[in-house]
Amino acid sequence: MSDLEINWLEQQGLSETIAIAQQLEQTREFATLRHKYKVTHYQDSSPRSHLYKILKRIELSNQLGEQDINFLKKRKLTEIIEIANEKYASTLKSKVDLGELLNESEIDWLQNNRREDIIILAQQKHFAILKRKYGLIYLSLALEPFYAIMVKLEKKERLDPKLVLQLMEEELLSSGGKIALAYYRLEAEFYQQEFHRTGNKWDIPTASSYWRKADEPEQALKLTNLDLSQIRESNLKSAISVTRGAAFRDMDNLADAGICAKKAMESQPESYQPYTLMAAIAHDRGDYAKTDYWHEQAIKRGAKTEDIDDEIKRLIRSTKDENKRHEAAEYLLKKDSQRYAWAKSYLKKSSDNGK
Repeated sequence: MSDLEINWLEQQGLSETIAIAQQLEQTREFATLRHKYKVTHYQDSSPRSHLYKILKRIELSNQLGEQDINFLKKRKLTEIIEIANEKYASTLKSKVDLGELLNESEIDWLQNNRREDIIILAQQKHFAILKRKYGLIYLSLALEPFYAIMVKLEKKERLDPKLVLQLMEEELLSSGGKIALAYYRLEAEFYQQEFHRTGNKWDIPTASSYWRKADEPEQALKLTNLDLSQIRESNLKSAISVTRGAAFRDMDNLADAGICAKKAMESQPESYQPYTLMAAIAHDRGDYAKTDYWHEQAIKRGAKTEDIDDEIKRLIRSTKDENKRHEAAEYLLKKDSQRYAWAKSYLKKSSDNGK
């Protein structure tokens, strides 16, 4: 019956007629389904039969429940189970082909029914989507472990050390790309939460450093906005001041960055980190002689020469102004053409851009 006919019968108060008509319709449908799935030998033809409900589920390509499967097994209708499983597997494959994600129960069902082929297809499709999202579509990355890494990042789950090392091996944490930002943001949130949970103030500079790497220096400044007079440990005061100063530098606020560096020096004069920060500030100002001075002071306080050279490379590489980068490279080459031979590449880049 159509909805219009049912509405008319309801208005006439003929609910029993509706019930009889619906039962007849269900009986006819059950007979059709029994014929389609070749279970005409099954004696119970009443639409109240549980088999009728099962066959309707199969028509909709829905997953059979444990009760349904037990019902069919007891009546030796195992071929119906196979048909239902095949239809449900086809439904899940179609879902994957449309770019939809499988949920955990669907994946469990595929594993239990030995349809790993669909799971692998789903992973490959999802992997391609995630590579596009994280800007890695042009990189030749293996499905494992990088799919697992991106899935964890999507779920906001921290990565274990082995996975972090694999990102480092592919230089994906030093590239400043989306996957690095997602990783550093997770770490920042974790250590910030740890600080609030435990009160351990050493989590402050750690979280602040990760916020900076996540390209969110504002969060680092918010976290380090503290009354340092309430902190007894001089090395902790220095560490907080250095990371706060570095966050100010990230935002091109060199004046406040310098103030923080000086506070760090006062708290711990023999730590070299405040001096490397002062060197970076001097570099940003284009005062390369002062940059050298602060680097020398850092080396006197324990910084390794090779680490300072790496820092100089990073400073040149991260300089946004092309003219300033060229100027800094020229300065280094005049100072020591062998030690800073790598700087020649920046002169070439500037020359090429000038053409």
